[in-house]
Amino acid sequence: MHAVPLGRSSAISIAALSLIGVFSFLWPFVAPADSFLVINSSEAPLLFAIIIPLLLTTVFSQISDGVLNAKAIALLGALAAVIAVLRPLGAGLGGIEPIWVILILAGRALGPGFGFLLGSISLLASAMFTGGVGPWLPFQMLAAAWVGLGAGLLPKANGKWEIFLLSLYAAIACVAFGFVMNLWFWPIALGPDTTLSLVDGGGLADNTVRWLVYSLGSSTLTWDTVRALTTAVTLSLVGRPVLAALRRVYDRSATPKSI
Repeated sequence: MHAVPLGRSSAISIAALSLIGVFSFLWPFVAPADSFLVINSSEAPLLFAIIIPLLLTTVFSQISDGVLNAKAIALLGALAAVIAVLRPLGAGLGGIEPIWVILILAGRALGPGFGFLLGSISLLASAMFTGGVGPWLPFQMLAAAWVGLGAGLLPKANGKWEIFLLSLYAAIACVAFGFVMNLWFWPIALGPDTTLSLVDGGGLADNTVRWLVYSLGSSTLTWDTVRALTTAVTLSLVGRPVLAALRRVYDRSATPKSI
């Protein structure tokens, strides 16, 4: 079995974009108290909308490396379309979101670069499909891209151990997604005057505790936990046949050059 290889320029592009993404999520902790980002914290997410064109640049880098042939690109588009259609079905169901099963299995079967692209493209397509475009979108795209990337970077395993590894990863990744997404929303949602609000220029330890407590109280004990459990259980039930199907489809479509 073969995964879609990760080309050199694609790897560099993903690494550079991820560094920018890490800073964009962590700005409340690293920006000086008198910086533009802190003074205008309610507008800060809009500044990072530049992430969207950078993500699209990563897509073109992967294609230009020659590792995605026409059929692999078609598979990427088909899976992104499936996720875009399924995502609204999980809205309002308390964390039951089948899209993460598809993303994690695709990243595992087809490689980290493919998983990164699928995560970012599918969330963008979903937002376009549902009208969910807003300052949160670049952050959702990045976080989902990291989930797909991580699935492709997991260590080798076979049979039931591979499914166990993926289920464990799914549970951790689904909770981590909620914590990470709270990073951009938390400074805005609470305003400056609560006990859990971001303290502009405050200590790293104090603000980290505030973010963690806010996350635990707002989503982790409900939405994130349900997402983690349902994704892990679903993956354990359907993981093996779906992995086999994805690998079989890609092996048939791959050419010697792309392998």
